[in-house]
Amino acid sequence: MKLSVIIVNYNVEFFLEQCLLSVYRALEHTHGEVFVVDNNSIDGSVAMVRQKFPSVILIDNKENVGFSRANNQALKIAQGEYHLLLNPDTIVEEDTFEKVIRFMDEHPDAGGLGVKMIDGKGNFLPESKRGLPTPAVAFYKIFGLSRLFPKSKKFGRYHLSYLDQNSTHEIEILSGAFMLMRKTALDKVGLLDEAFFMYGEDIDLSYRICLGGIQKLLLSGHTHYSLQRREHQKSSVNYVFVFITQ
Repeated sequence: MKLSVIIVNYNVEFFLEQCLLSVYRALEHTHGEVFVVDNNSIDGSVAMVRQKFPSVILIDNKENVGFSRANNQALKIAQGEYHLLLNPDTIVEEDTFEKVIRFMDEHPDAGGLGVKMIDGKGNFLPESKRGLPTPAVAFYKIFGLSRLFPKSKKFGRYHLSYLDQNSTHEIEILSGAFMLMRKTALDKVGLLDEAFFMYGEDIDLSYRICLGGIQKLLLSGHTHYSLQRREHQKSSVNYVFVFITQ
């Protein structure tokens, strides 16, 4: 099997349905499997998946176990050569999986791959490419130096803003919203650290892949996907609050 797609869901039934529709369209020419790990949603997500997507491998948690642990539940039994962590509020293009798999097949030293991400309005999302957030890099970001000098290789390392968003580059940190990893890389460095309930786990895992030695993290500028709820998420902390406190 070539690809295992893993989606962790929590009370976003509508977005999950649209995501799964796009995932299955993208899988038409790829041998793959799809996992949905539901963290005790109360909005009908589980019933919708069972009714409309019977081929999904559904893990129906009876409590909210967090993002890392939920992903690990599927990663431990996934059969694909490549494992993709995908947010439920996304739409993937029909040829996305073909492109990223071809890219990884052609770059056997790559342990993980991120893609160019856009929001619902077609705007590029800078978190598509990130550098390791060392204290200095975080300082430049917090105090606005990265915004003032985006083309500086010193001050622009947080979002690697000096790199062309439409080209392929070696990067340090993959976004957990679309995080494609080679199974052999995960076998070497381990799965997500379950000490991270939500946020930060993608940074930790990306760093461990880098430390693994031979694997590289690359950004493909030839494909992208949409974050449907990006505008809402930036304007409200309710989704994060509910996810963490339930």
